[in-house]
Amino acid sequence: MTLLTVLMGMIMQSDRQKLSVALKPPTMQSIRTLALLALLALPALAEDVTIFNGTDLTGWEGNMDLWSVKDGTITGITPPDPADPTKGTIKHNTFLVWKGGTVGDFELTFQYRIEKGNSGVQYRSKELAPGAFGPIISGYQADFEAGTTYSGILYEEKGRGILAKRGEKTVIKPGADGKKPVVEQAGTVGVSADIQAAIKSEDWNEYKIIAKGNHVQHFINGMQTIDVTDEDTANAPKEGLLALQIHAGPPMKVQFKTFKMTPLK
Repeated sequence: MTLLTVLMGMIMQSDRQKLSVALKPPTMQSIRTLALLALLALPALAEDVTIFNGTDLTGWEGNMDLWSVKDGTITGITPPDPADPTKGTIKHNTFLVWKGGTVGDFELTFQYRIEKGNSGVQYRSKELAPGAFGPIISGYQADFEAGTTYSGILYEEKGRGILAKRGEKTVIKPGADGKKPVVEQAGTVGVSADIQAAIKSEDWNEYKIIAKGNHVQHFINGMQTIDVTDEDTANAPKEGLLALQIHAGPPMKVQFKTFKMTPLK
C-alpha cells in the first residue's frame, strides 16, 4: 500500500463523516434559527393605515361640491359647463387631500375607475396656495386616464413634469439649471401597448405604488408600469401629502375604493 493510497483513504473517510453529520435531522434550535433568518429577510412592514372609512370624507379636505362618497367609493367630478356641456366648469386641476398625516416610504394599493378625462394619486406632495376651485398640489403623481397614453406614468405635478413614460425604467439626474432634470432611460419594465391592453376602460382597475427612499415603482393590474430612481436630490420629494386629483378640461368622473396603505420601515 502506497502513501498516496493511505492518504486517499483518509480523505474519503473524512468526507463520509462530514456527509453523515450533514444528513442528521435538524434540531429545534436550528429550525428556530432558520425561521428567524427567514423573518429578517422579509420587507420591513408597519401596520396598515386606514385612509378612507368607506362611508364619508372624514379626514379629507377639498371642494365638497366636487367630491363625495357614492356606493362606498370616493367620487370626484368635473361638472359640465351649462353654456357648453363639452367643457368642464373648473379652470384648474384640484385635489382631495388626505389630512391624516404625510407619506414617505410606503406601499399603497387602491382601485380606480374613470370616465373621460385624466386623474391620479399625488404622493410625497406639498400644498400650494389654493385656487378658486379648491386645493392645488405639487409633487409625484401616479397618473391614470380614460385615454391610452398616460396611465401608469410618473408625473410631477407643478414640478419637473414626466419623469418616466409607461414601460420605462429611468434615473433622474440634476439639470444644469438646477430645475429641469436630465431623465436617463436605464431600461424597460414592460411594453406600453401591452400594459394599456390590460387596463379596463370605464371599469375597475388596481393600482399599486411602492416608494422606498429615492426609488419608486407603479403597477396597474399586476403589471409594472415604471421604475424610477430619483437622484435629483435637491428636488426629489422624500415625504409629503397624499391627494386625489380631478382635472380641468372636459367633464369627467373618477372613483376610488379599497385603499390599503402600508408604511415601509
